[in-house]
Amino acid sequence: MNILITGSSGLLGSALVASLTAAGHRVTRLVRTERGRNAGDVYWNAEAGTLDLAGLEGIEAAVHLAGETISERWTAEKKARILESRVASTRLLCERLGEMKRPPKVLVSASAIGYYGDRGGELLDEQSTSGSGFLADVCRQWEASTGPAEAVGIRTVRLRTGVVLSASGGALAKMLPPFRMGVGGKLGAGDQYMSWIAIDDWIGIVQHALASDTLTGPVNAVAPNPVTNLEFTKTLGKILRRPTIFPVPAFAVRLLFGEMGQELLLGSARVAPRKLIETGYKFRYTALEAALRAVLKA
Repeated sequence: MNILITGSSGLLGSALVASLTAAGHRVTRLVRTERGRNAGDVYWNAEAGTLDLAGLEGIEAAVHLAGETISERWTAEKKARILESRVASTRLLCERLGEMKRPPKVLVSASAIGYYGDRGGELLDEQSTSGSGFLADVCRQWEASTGPAEAVGIRTVRLRTGVVLSASGGALAKMLPPFRMGVGGKLGAGDQYMSWIAIDDWIGIVQHALASDTLTGPVNAVAPNPVTNLEFTKTLGKILRRPTIFPVPAFAVRLLFGEMGQELLLGSARVAPRKLIETGYKFRYTALEAALRAVLKA
């Protein structure tokens, strides 16, 4: 299969490209810079609305992962970039895919469990309503931007990804230094839910979405057993053989990280992967400890 990938240089994109290539698929990268461009890459500029339609011919599937990182303090300018990078790029890609003589059969477009907002201990699935807050608003607009692809009959999967576990980057990689130094601890009260997914399962879910003709619409890319921040903290400390006795009070999280800290670090989303289970996806890791041990090779 000839698969178009955006965001191929990021943590998830690079891992996905390696896996798809190893499985024998042809990967066409959609890149936003001429620097480091490889033969066969297609150049685009979402801000300028530039994407060469001819470069997309022959594409059978697309995976759209591009977007500004959210794991930095949110200034007004940063929030504008987060929103625009997702909405503009998704709309442009979907419009161009819809203009193709032979559009791809399937589009897997990134979203996030931020769609649900801070919901405490409420169990959430794909039928749950959207929440409130900046991330929920971003996710609603982000997902709505896939409309032009759906309008021409492209099977569209909107992948609502949770906290991806990888030692190479993302949230876990940022946690490791303090935890390894023995100064890790829970954030705030520690009762906020973290809906996580091992990176190998995330890759498997994308491949499942590409291959499953009945899978469409929003799909929660999370493991079946979300945990509280306190449970996560204790499990990571156990694996690293380090104490976890240095909690970070909620006021300190807000002081250090502002709105980003409140939504990403203190917000709670207890999310279930109902559609994945219904369509037969077999998780490699359903328990947090086993997933962390595999990721950390511990």
